[in-house]
Amino acid sequence: MTFYDFDNLAPDRRGTASYKWDSDTRDDMIPLWVADMDFRTAPAIIEALRRRVDHGVFGYVRVPDAYYDALIRWFATRHGWHFHRSDVIYTSGVVPAISATIKALCTPGSGVVVQTPVYNCFFSSIRNNGCRIIQNPLIREQLDNRRFTYRMDLEGLEKLIAQPKVKTLLLCNPHNPAGRCWTFDELRELADLCNRYTVTVISDEIHCELTLGQRAFVPFATVPGAQNYVVCNSPSKAFNTAGLQIANIITPDAAAREAIDRAININEVCDVNPFGVEGLIAAYNKGAGWLGQLCDYLRGNYFAFSTFMDKNLPGLPYAELEATYLAWIDIRATGRTGQEIEHTLKEHYGVWINAGAMYGCDDYIRINLACPKARLMEGLRRMAEGIKTML
Repeated sequence: MTFYDFDNLAPDRRGTASYKWDSDTRDDMIPLWVADMDFRTAPAIIEALRRRVDHGVFGYVRVPDAYYDALIRWFATRHGWHFHRSDVIYTSGVVPAISATIKALCTPGSGVVVQTPVYNCFFSSIRNNGCRIIQNPLIREQLDNRRFTYRMDLEGLEKLIAQPKVKTLLLCNPHNPAGRCWTFDELRELADLCNRYTVTVISDEIHCELTLGQRAFVPFATVPGAQNYVVCNSPSKAFNTAGLQIANIITPDAAAREAIDRAININEVCDVNPFGVEGLIAAYNKGAGWLGQLCDYLRGNYFAFSTFMDKNLPGLPYAELEATYLAWIDIRATGRTGQEIEHTLKEHYGVWINAGAMYGCDDYIRINLACPKARLMEGLRRMAEGIKTML
């Protein structure tokens, strides 16, 4: 078996037009903010892209059978989810997929439910399509004196979706930034409730491969009784290929697919590039071994983060991380907002994190753990130095 040394698989990204690294010009900045990893992608993907570059012609793409075969086989063998080629619409990213699905299935002025705190682009996708954001906050539950988790507020949700103009729910599965990997039972309860009120679930499953605990990812489509649903996924988060611009919309509902396909064309995100196609095929055909070791490494980084927080910032609780590589920290003990802390840490301590405001709650900050451990620990050291001045 090939061993991948993630400590040494992180090249210098400065000067590569990296959104994460080149959005600040200081040479000493440690960026732990936007959700992409610092690791090189799987060698199989690099080799596939190199072969495509060597061909030298990059014209319009006809997505081949091999693309659908790789996609269908991956989810069938890895997650027990079986679907057909005819269920799939490809597009340039999960955010365009979500936006087009909202355009297709929601009328302007209708309400779309989100379970906050949640991925920031959910808010913009709803607003950009002229719909109303309906917030159903997750319920926080304490696990011990330092860690907490979240559960869905199904009672609150029922009151919201019982309203006549609320017929869509955006599900983040696994959840960013709460770190939850929703269980089979949780998703079944959600499906039953949404079925009762004929609510369509749009499930963003971009983090589906990044499970760090013992809990397995459950595709919403595999939940018995799930009826009205659209799944949006991509290999981009798991394989660090967001720049390749490829994603899939999957639903068995022919009428929904027709409407979504029309919206995809209205939004002009119906074409993909050859590198995205080749990258997905390589990832899903040959990337499993690399991905397994990546998740092991991320699990180690989360353990290092937890140990550091418990020792150095015991007054700041943090969410139990079941999936994703994004840590969620409660900063209320500082008496500052997340935006104030983000600004202070960035300007005076050379570490860039995300304030919670963009996710719907500015009492928290979010930290990206997907980098070499030594870099992470230096970033945490700087963060703790700055935060201790506020306690």
